[in-house]
Amino acid sequence: MGHPFDMLLGRKTYDTFAAAWPKIDPSSPINHCKKYVVTHRPIPEETAIWKNSVRIASDVAEKIRMLKREEGPEIQVQGNSNLIQTLLRHDLVDELWLKIYPITVGGGKRLFGDGTIAAGFELVDSKASPSGIIVASYRRSGEIKLGSFAPDAG
Repeated sequence: MGHPFDMLLGRKTYDTFAAAWPKIDPSSPINHCKKYVVTHRPIPEETAIWKNSVRIASDVAEKIRMLKREEGPEIQVQGNSNLIQTLLRHDLVDELWLKIYPITVGGGKRLFGDGTIAAGFELVDSKASPSGIIVASYRRSGEIKLGSFAPDAG
């Protein structure tokens, strides 16, 4: 987050962030960036005061496509599996920044659910913390390039 960005948030993530970030660090870029909130419900008054919040209530994929064509900072999505699945289903993801923790907690939510289109990504960067957390970023690289596990017949 060391450069300009806007955020695209699902309703639950928005409500959580809006309740916390203005109190945690009023000078944080999160409080000053534009926040696009995907929700069918109105944004309540107590969180609507969070600066630069814009509601997206219908035609989500098309409105996000339009946002991506506009000039402006990159648009980041923070931790919303339902919204991510919508973006993947409509080929609207340019990069994935994944954090992989060395724990299991049960079934959990699926990141790549039904309807996710096949897409190729290339590794841009990866790091591992001393505790084993892997942070990897992948950039969209076009169609999938299929290979084989068979040895080359050289």
